Amino acid sequence: MPLLPGAEPFRHDGGEVGVLVCHGFTGSPQSVRPWADHLAGRGLTVSLPLLPGHGTRWQDMQITGWQDWYAEVDRELRALRERCARVFVCGLSMGGALALRLAARHGDAVSGVAVVNPANKVHGLGVKALPLLRHLVPSSAGIASDIAKPGCREVGYDRVPLHAAYSFHRFLQLVDRELPQVTQPLLLMHSPEDHVVPPADSARILARVSSRDVTERLLERSYHVATLDHDAPAVFEDTHAFITRLTRQGTTTQGTAPRGTASRG
Repeated sequence: MPLLPGAEPFRHDGGEVGVLVCHGFTGSPQSVRPWADHLAGRGLTVSLPLLPGHGTRWQDMQITGWQDWYAEVDRELRALRERCARVFVCGLSMGGALALRLAARHGDAVSGVAVVNPANKVHGLGVKALPLLRHLVPSSAGIASDIAKPGCREVGYDRVPLHAAYSFHRFLQLVDRELPQVTQPLLLMHSPEDHVVPPADSARILARVSSRDVTERLLERSYHVATLDHDAPAVFEDTHAFITRLTRQGTTTQGTAPRGTASRG
């Protein structure tokens, strides 16, 4: 199947600091491409893969699961490690969950984590019915383009394939159990008004990670896809400042700064 316009993966060869950027569930690289472009423009080596089953049609996602999505970002991380002295992982929504699992599993190989509206749980009354419902109903309404900024659109599916949704649900349960293994410096940026992933998910992640160097940013003017929304410039600038600070400090798995939070209006 041909790719949707903007769904192409992106790679940029820059300096010795690498960044892996992960897109979200049923989305595509387009939703985080400006984030990747900003970091590439600052001289970093950047990898933004297209997750299996994404970027074409929702039916292609029905035959994929979390193992496929995680394997893709795991391969990209290993490739960056061969090319770069330091590697950071970033992600939006499910991409944030993928980034957190990479941090939990790879330890010192990941120098820091920056996530935007990271998912921790599949919400809704239908979650308990997913094991059975996915065999009866192929898809449900889509979740793409939750953006406050007028005229902005996310390239993603207009339907959610339920086999994939069930796998996503199982993956988030796994990541939640592994969050205490995340010790790297963490920049967590989230929107108080998000119609896809509620703020409770960010609160849960902040409560469960073992990172000592934690920065929380509130994206007051944006909805879920904040990387395409009003607060996108702040997301990009804060991520680059976060990476620059840690690179200069030589921080590895244990941040030296005290755990704390800050907000952005």
